[in-house]
Amino acid sequence: MFYHNRSLFHTATFFLIGIPGLEEVHAWISLPFCSVYLVALVGNATILLVIKTKQTFREPMFYFLAILSTVDLALSTTSVPRMLGIFWFDAHEMNFGACVAQMFLIHAFTGMEAEVLMVMAFDRYVAICAPLHYTTILTFRVLVGMGLYIVIHPVLFTLPLIYLIYRLPFCQARIIAHSYCEHMGIAKLSCGNIRINAIYGLFVVSLFLMNLLLIGVSYMYILRAVFRLPSQEAWLKALRTCGSHVAVLCVFYIPSVFSFLTHRFGHNIPQYIHILVANLYLVIPPSLNPIIYGVRTKQIREQVLRVFIKK
Repeated sequence: MFYHNRSLFHTATFFLIGIPGLEEVHAWISLPFCSVYLVALVGNATILLVIKTKQTFREPMFYFLAILSTVDLALSTTSVPRMLGIFWFDAHEMNFGACVAQMFLIHAFTGMEAEVLMVMAFDRYVAICAPLHYTTILTFRVLVGMGLYIVIHPVLFTLPLIYLIYRLPFCQARIIAHSYCEHMGIAKLSCGNIRINAIYGLFVVSLFLMNLLLIGVSYMYILRAVFRLPSQEAWLKALRTCGSHVAVLCVFYIPSVFSFLTHRFGHNIPQYIHILVANLYLVIPPSLNPIIYGVRTKQIREQVLRVFIKK
């Protein structure tokens, strides 16, 4: 079961419990997870298809929306099928390398989700607060730079996690009380010193929270600009849009930050609550984003209706 590599022992496989304490109802828990995952697949695939086929959708907003839908598909597909395998087929065993790969992908795509939400908030800020300079600020070169930043920045900060896991010795413990592999869940099984893992994890979380702070500042400026508008109807329209966007941000950030911090400080929180909440930010936002950012966008909604009416 173990192999020797540079004086470190790495277990050949990990055993993923699923949701600790709720093993008897895994089959029932899987139903909402599967349903929400299907909504995420259909919704995000529809958004991508509409944006690709409609030549007029070449504005920065649609460019960022396409990136968001792609990240949502990748994030949910990286995690949910594996969860369903545990819930339905008792597929608890996972190769060490595959577990580390899933850890990397989940954290990288989570970071990309946070980055693209921040960039979309900046896009709305420019559109509302500086509409006359919109095209001169968000040029093609700037959009390409933002797209590269969304992908490269999270990958660069996630790559060290692979090294930090591989440097750890794993003696006998191989049971992960989770439904997927993530950094601190794996590190806690080590019989070595994981202080560096914990410190670097908190550093990554601080960058994650910095994005949330920048998003909050953007929306503060947006609301200030909205309340200066003379029309009350414009106020209500902008507030409805901002409110729905803030709801998506809360659904994504609150569970994710809760999960990150619970690993370090939440020793009195029941495990099943921690794991259920940790699953939410991988499943719920990818299914809500096509509705909030897609269907409620007038141009996309009209195009989707045309497709269904023609069919």
